[in-house]
Amino acid sequence: MADDQNAIPESFISHLIELRTRLVRASVAVLAVFIVLFAIWPGPAAIYDFIAMPMLSSLPAGSKMIATGVITPFLVPMKITLLVAFVIALPWVLYQAWAFVAPGLYTHEKRLVAPLVVSSSLLFILGVAFCYFFVFGTVFHFINDFAPKSISVAPDIENYLDFVLMMCLAFGLTFEVPVVVVVLVRMNIVTVEKLKSIRPYVIVGAFIIAAVVTPPDVLSQLFLAIPLCLLYEVGLLIAPVFARATRAPEESTDSTT
Repeated sequence: MADDQNAIPESFISHLIELRTRLVRASVAVLAVFIVLFAIWPGPAAIYDFIAMPMLSSLPAGSKMIATGVITPFLVPMKITLLVAFVIALPWVLYQAWAFVAPGLYTHEKRLVAPLVVSSSLLFILGVAFCYFFVFGTVFHFINDFAPKSISVAPDIENYLDFVLMMCLAFGLTFEVPVVVVVLVRMNIVTVEKLKSIRPYVIVGAFIIAAVVTPPDVLSQLFLAIPLCLLYEVGLLIAPVFARATRAPEESTDSTT
């Protein structure tokens, strides 16, 4: 009995040590990428110039963004460099999370988690890329063309960074909709038929979410709401296939009897 009681704290401590090790490895990877981006190539200034390119391309020739804070020209590029380093190191960070939980999973659970980790990462990056390469250019040109000619548009770099991060996060999370649908169906929380029946409410909710998280222009709202609805339909198509592929052995036995 005493051995069993001692085994519980030892097991808990060993899990904490393993968690610390995984967190340290993930942090070291992010820090290493940050150092490379900062000290070797391309540098914080070049990274911010790349992030600012959609806005600068929509402004009149020769226009620049402004910095209203004393240390803002230093802090803002450093922030964006750290975020880019995290995104680059994201596969390694997710691998550390996967390596931590994998020993406690069954074989069919591993078949469930691994594709979700990979697909969620790819979908998030795809959503950010869609926002940067397509949405920003269209929306910024629309806003600047709409602005009166008597106004000199000179966005503040810190406000621009906050706006970019908010929009990229919104589109990145929007592109996770298929993963959410698949998880809900696979965990037997809701059926595909039920999700299909609430499709009209999902469409209305998509436009409400788009109106809340995007600027008050029609284009950006449509660019968020329409992909959300389409990705919801993609999730409905993939969910039954994924559920069958990751079915536990006892579930397969039950379905055949």
